Amino acid sequence: MVKTTPFHERLASLNRSGLWGHWYGHLSAPKYDMSSKHEYFAIRNGVGVFDSSPLFKYWIRGRDAERFLAGVVTRDIRTCRPGQAHYTVWCDDRGYVLEDGVFFRHSESEFFLTSARPNLGYFGDLASGYDVAIEDVSDEYGVLAVQGPRSRAALAALAPEVSDLAYFDHTAAKIGSAAVRIARTGYTGDLGFEIFAPAEEALEVFDAVMDAGHGHGIRPFGEEALMMARVEAGLILIDVEFGSSRLAYTDQERFTPKELGLGWMLRGIDSDDRAFLGRDAIRREIADKTSRWAMTGLLLDWREHDRLHAEAGLITPKDPVPEPWESMLYDVDSGDQVGYATTLMYSPVLQRHIGMARVSPAYAAPDSTVHVEITIDHTYQRVPARTARMPLFRPERKTA
Repeated sequence: MVKTTPFHERLASLNRSGLWGHWYGHLSAPKYDMSSKHEYFAIRNGVGVFDSSPLFKYWIRGRDAERFLAGVVTRDIRTCRPGQAHYTVWCDDRGYVLEDGVFFRHSESEFFLTSARPNLGYFGDLASGYDVAIEDVSDEYGVLAVQGPRSRAALAALAPEVSDLAYFDHTAAKIGSAAVRIARTGYTGDLGFEIFAPAEEALEVFDAVMDAGHGHGIRPFGEEALMMARVEAGLILIDVEFGSSRLAYTDQERFTPKELGLGWMLRGIDSDDRAFLGRDAIRREIADKTSRWAMTGLLLDWREHDRLHAEAGLITPKDPVPEPWESMLYDVDSGDQVGYATTLMYSPVLQRHIGMARVSPAYAAPDSTVHVEITIDHTYQRVPARTARMPLFRPERKTA
């Protein structure tokens, strides 16, 4: 049976498109308006709200909670103070990424995890011998992402605590009579917050947020607009930029943190006081320089892109919805394949075609040139593109 989220009653009445998809057993809207581009501009110019409730949610509590997690996740969770959140991945013993998620530390012995895939059994199996309890509370909370340059102004009218909330910090607050948790986090690469509300009070919270957003251009946005924003922000997505190592058939479908552009998570890996899962394999990868791939942003040459379409008698398509397939990348001189774009799209805010790509490390330096394979009139064509550091869109307000 397909489930609905705690916010569904309100969002269903706002869904003018009538479209629904499935997100791990829950109804989730691809878009609410006839054009997801309108919703995208709410994220970039005003306030957009997204229902993240289908995320899996776990409490990890106990005297050994920190010690347990320090031996599992790649990023050093010991540096996460109460009131702060850490995005991290966890790996198998060969150093390949299993999945990712965000840990919200509440106290010395309490962590709250959100992840896109179920992980109760995985963490539970590893917890033997530790004084730690793991509880699945996925259905007990609604999660409402409030994103965009006007999000702080809108939420501050309800919860003044957000005015001083630092990037990736979280705090207790009240919205109406509901006790909630508000985090300065999100998946849009913009200023934004996420509200964790008890499921039974979610509609009250939703109504209050929408009322507070009047005058700030507030509107709900669906998965299509979220995907546009996350590509501009250079945020990787499971089943697109990577898949879980536990489900892969071959090592070509497996990736290490470094190969996913997450090398910044590996600070302190040479210290012997934290032997997390996969650490030894990752250290060998770094020492021997055996990384097969590097993640990079792509900026397509718009002049050549336009010329190829004009020669075919076509107008260059400028579709902001990311393409759901891989596009091959080639060396300019030899023509050898040197990687592939995991996704391509036309960025409304950058006003050019961009992408996220996996390339051989030799082509990862910014401003390296590769050729992107596209299809024009049922024939393959190649467009020059430059590699670029991600995120491709980096507004100061995101962290200010």
